[in-house]
Amino acid sequence: MAGYVYIVTNQRYGTLYVGVTNDIARRAHEHRHGMVGEFSRRYRTARLVWYEVHSTMPLAIEREKRLKRWKRRWKFDLIEAMNPDWNDLFDELNR
Repeated sequence: MAGYVYIVTNQRYGTLYVGVTNDIARRAHEHRHGMVGEFSRRYRTARLVWYEVHSTMPLAIEREKRLKRWKRRWKFDLIEAMNPDWNDLFDELNR
């Protein structure tokens, strides 16, 4: 089963949430509609700005743990390499 590591935010250079899921479209929908944990609801991290696909969930979880230890600047650089304008990628997933 594939796994996805993703980053959602409330605004450009704002609060970041790094997560992992087996269904990125569903999880992005949950973030957009506040159907997530307390942290994401409190900080309104609803804009999907980066994601990465892994062949298995254990690999995705390992990557998520590493990213959570990264400095904010490194995460910004990662986002901007894929999505320089910090666009919400939700619509891209649902084409």
